[in-house]
Amino acid sequence: MRDSKVQTQINIAENQHVETNPRKKLSILGHLEQIIMLSEKMGLNDEFFQKAKRHINAANKLLKISRMQAVFFAHFVGNSDNATTLNDLATSIYCSKIRILQYMHEIDELEKRHLIRRYVNRYRGQIVITYQVPQDVMQSLVQNKEYQPVIRKNISIDEVFDVLNQRFKELCDNELTYEQFINEINALLEDNPHLCFTQNLKQYGLPEAKLVLLLRFCNLFVENEDDNIRFHNIENCFPDSISRQIKQTLRYKCCNLFTLDLIKNNNDNGFENRESFRLTDKAKTELLGELNIEQKQARMQKDLTFHTSLASKQLFYNEKERKQVAELTALLQEEHFANVRKHLTDKGMRTGFACLFHGAPGTGKTETVYQIARQTERNIYLVDISATKSMWFGESEKRIKRIFEQYRELVKSEKIAPILLFNEADAVIGKRKDVISGNVTQTENAIQNIILQEMETLDGIMIATTNLTQNLDKAFERRFLYKIEFVKPNVDAKRSIWQSIIPELSETDAATLANRYDFSGGQIENIARKATIDSIIGGKEPDLAKLEFHCKSELIGNGHRAVGFRTG
Repeated sequence: MRDSKVQTQINIAENQHVETNPRKKLSILGHLEQIIMLSEKMGLNDEFFQKAKRHINAANKLLKISRMQAVFFAHFVGNSDNATTLNDLATSIYCSKIRILQYMHEIDELEKRHLIRRYVNRYRGQIVITYQVPQDVMQSLVQNKEYQPVIRKNISIDEVFDVLNQRFKELCDNELTYEQFINEINALLEDNPHLCFTQNLKQYGLPEAKLVLLLRFCNLFVENEDDNIRFHNIENCFPDSISRQIKQTLRYKCCNLFTLDLIKNNNDNGFENRESFRLTDKAKTELLGELNIEQKQARMQKDLTFHTSLASKQLFYNEKERKQVAELTALLQEEHFANVRKHLTDKGMRTGFACLFHGAPGTGKTETVYQIARQTERNIYLVDISATKSMWFGESEKRIKRIFEQYRELVKSEKIAPILLFNEADAVIGKRKDVISGNVTQTENAIQNIILQEMETLDGIMIATTNLTQNLDKAFERRFLYKIEFVKPNVDAKRSIWQSIIPELSETDAATLANRYDFSGGQIENIARKATIDSIIGGKEPDLAKLEFHCKSELIGNGHRAVGFRTG
């Protein structure tokens, strides 16, 4: 017996006397509607095909599909608000499911033409396959137009990754079968041979499952900048049997993505983590190098302080500091630097240079970095320490990783390797705390572990400045190749600083100030600025008495006591 809905539709069709008015002009949706009504009344018998001939031919002409495809497609469209099973289709057409199965190749062809989409769902341990008409197909039908699938030939790398991301979402949500995903991705890659991305993938010669795995790594990095890929990130991309095999090959490093140097394990506290993975720098260069190249370069350039923008400034050191700074400056001249790196490489040693500038505030640590950069023609990639600390758990670690990733890209793209500057780095290189102190402590320790690991593989120049060396973690102390302590200047250096900053000052007055006040270069500069303001307002150069007034104010403000003779 037909249900009441079917019977009602039959009655409507009969009352409308559709076939008695064959000249009536219908839209494609009108033709499909008539196919539904007639097939529900008659099934798939000869009389149905005779009476529905006009409507089937209209669908054939516009959509370029066979007559059976037209019948099935009409019913899929008629039930487009719901997911349609083969049982639903058989009931709607008023025939057996076995009859439908005989025409499965016609349904498969509709799917290949992208007129319908198959979904694989799991319900109470059972696999349920349903079909739906995509929204863009429905839109074409409403406009009475032939559906034209989106052409994805010769598209940009960004568009390729947009499609790739969408297909992975559909695959993980069971909206695509694994086989469908493979077919769509293969077509996407074959249609875009102009990209280095597709050329390199082809050159690797990867089997199907390994190709999907590598694409998933690329997808996760591009979408989330994810360098901590775990099994749960990839297991939904494969059927269960393949997923188990993939996990085993990753866990025991018998996957050829390792031998091709495309993926690697992450490290935890210096030990290899067998369940955490990431793309290698090689993979990121060869596969992702085309992505937003101009944007990426512009962003990185924005983060750079160019050596040409740094003003020349005379700095005064004690003898020990002067020699150390001069030696480091000479080493970082590109000709010497390249030669030293070559010899280190030949001996199998690490080629990165990590330097620590430590000492009291105002002793010239940061300014020394700027002057070294200016003299060696190296740009500076300055790390904003405060920006690396996020309120969101886990986000700070990602930011630190991103800093080193971007620095590596800069080293590769810049003609001369820039300096990675962690200014006032006390917050990230101090002694590690007991993890029982809470999540904040765990995050701080995790950040330090990341920096320690990155310093081990550093390919460039890193300089950290800090005021609190007594709080420096021993693990960091070992990793800094060069350590320069900046102490407050001696009397001769202070006299030179006074005269350099205030040229109008006599040698006698400069010597008096140098002997009486134990100031750092930064403090002397503060006093000079105040004196300059006085001269602008008062219209006359500051005398010794006015300078001493500012010196005493500086002492009071900093809680210091003057040394030597006191005045007044």
